[in-house]
Amino acid sequence: MTDLYEAGDINQSEGGHQDVNDYDEVDEVDEAPAIDGGTSLAVLDYLARSLSNDPDSVVIETEERRGGLRLSLHVAPDDMGRVIGRRGRTAQAIRTLVNVAGAKDGVQASVDIVDD
Repeated sequence: MTDLYEAGDINQSEGGHQDVNDYDEVDEVDEAPAIDGGTSLAVLDYLARSLSNDPDSVVIETEERRGGLRLSLHVAPDDMGRVIGRRGRTAQAIRTLVNVAGAKDGVQASVDIVDD
């Protein structure tokens, strides 16, 4: 059998493998890791500001939940109809898009539209 790799090739083994115990020990953390819902938050922010007549009034509050992220959307009272849409179709589309964006980060994201 011929040797397919030359000396110094990145695919060639240099005399064994590194043992898992050779790595530095990592301190254990009792807290669950923070959920990163950056993509879902960015998508919701973009959609809400795009639909709103008053984009400066858009406020999004985040709350970590078990295995997911809850996003509470606050908009100006005049923009509630635009964000919810007829029969809630726009709101459902926003929820679907935000959830899909969260899946990219491995997070289940839900959106609540809050009436102030």
